[in-house]
Amino acid sequence: MRTQRKLTTPMQLEQSTLPPKSGKPHVVILGAGASRAACPNGDKYGRKLPLMNDLIDALGLEPALNRLRVDCSDRDFERIYAELTACGELNDVVADIERAVFDYFFRLYLPEEPTVYDHLVLSLRRKDLIATFNWDRLLWQALCRNAKRFGDDAVPQALYLHGSVAIGYCNDHMPRTIGSRGSLCNRCGAMLTPSRLLYPVTQKNYAKDPSIADSWEEMQRFLKHAYLFTVFGYRAPATDVEAIRLMKEAWGDPDSRHLEEIQIIDIRGKDESGRDELYQGWEPLICRDHYGVGTTFYQSLAALHPRRSCEHFWEAAMQNNPQLERPIPAHADWDELATWIEPLLQQERNT
Repeated sequence: MRTQRKLTTPMQLEQSTLPPKSGKPHVVILGAGASRAACPNGDKYGRKLPLMNDLIDALGLEPALNRLRVDCSDRDFERIYAELTACGELNDVVADIERAVFDYFFRLYLPEEPTVYDHLVLSLRRKDLIATFNWDRLLWQALCRNAKRFGDDAVPQALYLHGSVAIGYCNDHMPRTIGSRGSLCNRCGAMLTPSRLLYPVTQKNYAKDPSIADSWEEMQRFLKHAYLFTVFGYRAPATDVEAIRLMKEAWGDPDSRHLEEIQIIDIRGKDESGRDELYQGWEPLICRDHYGVGTTFYQSLAALHPRRSCEHFWEAAMQNNPQLERPIPAHADWDELATWIEPLLQQERNT
């Protein structure tokens, strides 16, 4: 087991007064585990947020797959999908599965009350980035409703690395216009082209779809300059070697990243064997002990030092001047969140 920095348990301490100085971004990568954490009891209507190993059950695919004599015993959607596409004779079945996936994720809605995704969005600034592998529309909904409440400058930027059912693009502009699926381009008035979903295959071709290729290029630009890098609920599957390669390419030589920090939020971090597994998955990007593992978002630097995570980490790690935590109020309603965030927004807008 490698030595690692443990993420601190949240404490209700006095308000931080650190001004927003850092221009370096905090980059957060989301996987399916993040959406599950945002809606642990299901979405607004009780629909389950599936992971890859229970997507077959969520979509009700097992009877059809059994008729095709496809082995579903390991519940591995990626393996089964790859097997069906490799066959080359089941294009109609593959198309039906893709439609079922799209329809299921398109029907998901955030609950009315603030969720982990709302807290994540409010914990970052415009200079920061959330890049998601998830097809669902939950992150998009969180960004839109918080921008409406608190202003566009209150929320971070976002990229959709496998596409999303929520969004569309206008390809007549560079950079491409992005907006809600079914809406019009705010620059030329044309209907946005729906985002394609990049379905699981053994070797993903991120360059095949222009909008996905653009997202990866932009994510690499952010990651190259990132001071903090948080991985939330993304298991870095062995089948997605291209994603890891692109992230490693952007991050660069880990030994040159001795000032930066990687944080991994994953329920597997609750025991030593899980932490070892997480370390092995992200070792190509980790410089010595410059990483931490937590099991919930509320143990992360973003949650403990919201909107000032880079500033606080710099003070603690480089100036030997750790600051008091001001954790985001996990159980606050919308009015309480507004009261909590207003001093931070005012400080940012006056700086």
